[in-house]
Amino acid sequence: MNAESRLSMPVGEAIFTQRAIRRLKPDPIPESDLRDVLEAATRAPSGGNSQPWHFIVVRDAALRQKFGPLYREAWWAKRADSGYHSPEDLPPAYRAAMRLADEIGASPVIVLLCATAKGPGPMGSVIPAAQNLLLAARALGIGGTITTLHAQVEDRVHAMFGIPETAQIVYCLPLGYPRGRFGPAKRKPVSEVCSYDNWDNAFS
Repeated sequence: MNAESRLSMPVGEAIFTQRAIRRLKPDPIPESDLRDVLEAATRAPSGGNSQPWHFIVVRDAALRQKFGPLYREAWWAKRADSGYHSPEDLPPAYRAAMRLADEIGASPVIVLLCATAKGPGPMGSVIPAAQNLLLAARALGIGGTITTLHAQVEDRVHAMFGIPETAQIVYCLPLGYPRGRFGPAKRKPVSEVCSYDNWDNAFS
């Protein structure tokens, strides 16, 4: 059975039950499922059909464990940029993300979504691929969330995974089976974030 057939969850169900999953079970993800979500990622649109992406699928436990402290350093560097320097400083909304920063090395899979060239164009083309990957994962009962790194660790992460200097890491995406549940996420109503023809013409 090919990926298209296996990813048979209705698109509406996948979209409306997808949420950021930051608590992951250690259970391994089957090779066939990983291939399917990556196949879905490569079906995303890109500028000029340039497909300027490369996905590093980190399964090796020693590599993931080595990467974990770098991710945690990057996470706290981003918080420091915003004026937060300790757990006590953080607003409650950051708690789940802080836990992920501590636990990401234990995720069964970490995907680094890279653009094969630097600049906003290639980076922008990777974004739809990330969403395709997450929706395909949702259809297979696999959770994940989009995260980013920080310039403070970029060179070391490039060196760790042999990423060329000409490429850029767009997202770091942990994947695994949820230690929670999928379901509707709290979102602003459409009337609050959309308008017709002009910013001030509220969507009703």
